[in-house]
Amino acid sequence: MGEATDTILEMAGIREGSQVLDVAAGTGGQTMVAARRVGLQGSVLATDISANILAYASENARLAGLSNIQTRVLDGENLQLTPASFDAVISRVGLIYFPDQHKALTGMFNALKPGGKLAAIVYSTADNNKFFSIPVGIIRRLAKLPPPLPGQPGPFSLGATGVVEGVLAKAGFQDIQTKVMSAPLRMASASDCIRFERESFGALHQMLASLTDEGRELAWQEIAQELSVYEGPAGFVGPCEIIVVSGTK
Repeated sequence: MGEATDTILEMAGIREGSQVLDVAAGTGGQTMVAARRVGLQGSVLATDISANILAYASENARLAGLSNIQTRVLDGENLQLTPASFDAVISRVGLIYFPDQHKALTGMFNALKPGGKLAAIVYSTADNNKFFSIPVGIIRRLAKLPPPLPGQPGPFSLGATGVVEGVLAKAGFQDIQTKVMSAPLRMASASDCIRFERESFGALHQMLASLTDEGRELAWQEIAQELSVYEGPAGFVGPCEIIVVSGTK
């Protein structure tokens, strides 16, 4: 997501000296890109609900020599921060998983200074994100899970036309803009993609919880077979389409 990360920073208006809040920062790849952009006169606060993952992000920042990054364990739906203290808020593929997206966005809105900007990356539709929707579909069928309800959090919850713009507007944001981008998942092989998803995609493990060990292995075997069609001479190229959205306070 290198190009998408550059785009989210541009759409958030992040520049030298900016004070930036990164919500659901995860391992902090985009946090470090933002920190380099804001320079020593700026700062980035990376927040996440997981203390372990923030410790990993903090160590990465230290190894990179970035002293303008701080981390804080915070639930994205309960951002206990000084109001109007940030020039920009970013969230890369985090907003889609908040059970109460409106509460999360309201917290981000309150954290921004007047005229400050939020920019977020979300997945578009399932049809355009086969690297993820294929495993989700297979597991949902084998585990006999019902389809997601409207408004339920999930990878594609904000991907339909006009949905992400609507949730930002409801939270008070103005001058809402979107940019649809292709961001294919490139790996050496389909087996590498499977290993990545097995190790990193918590949502898939939650969906698999009702299956036996044998059932889970059969699910991964079917997923591997389906995803293998995206492996070729250039390695594995999984279809992925994202939406970068921004709004102004």
